[in-house]
Amino acid sequence: MSYAMAAALQGAIYDSLAGDAVLSDLVAGAIHDAAPPASAPGTHVLIGAEQVLDRSDQSGAGAEHRMVISVISDAAGFLEAKQAAGRISDLLAGADLALQRGRLVGLWFDRAEARRLQGGRTRRIDLRFRARVEDAG
Repeated sequence: MSYAMAAALQGAIYDSLAGDAVLSDLVAGAIHDAAPPASAPGTHVLIGAEQVLDRSDQSGAGAEHRMVISVISDAAGFLEAKQAAGRISDLLAGADLALQRGRLVGLWFDRAEARRLQGGRTRRIDLRFRARVEDAG
């Protein structure tokens, strides 16, 4: 197994999301890999938790990353969060991202969960993706 490509995968995902003008407009550029202050208003994207499984074989080291990307919003309804989540899904599902280390074999949408938090004041959509990577060096 190799966890060596985790930072490269996260960086490529961040760059893809942060570099998209449509998503940036939807969330006012608020794309984070660490939770913003609890008082931060508006809608933001959080690159979150991941689980990594060994997918090495005779050809070399590899891994499957199961990751969560969340859209969190204080908007009155789910529409704003769903628009941002839909854009993230469009950007990442099947994307061909260049990694600084290794190679992305595939990136797939797995599932999403939308829910209300904090007594209904906050909306959160957790998008789950699977990525398969192979080490090239």
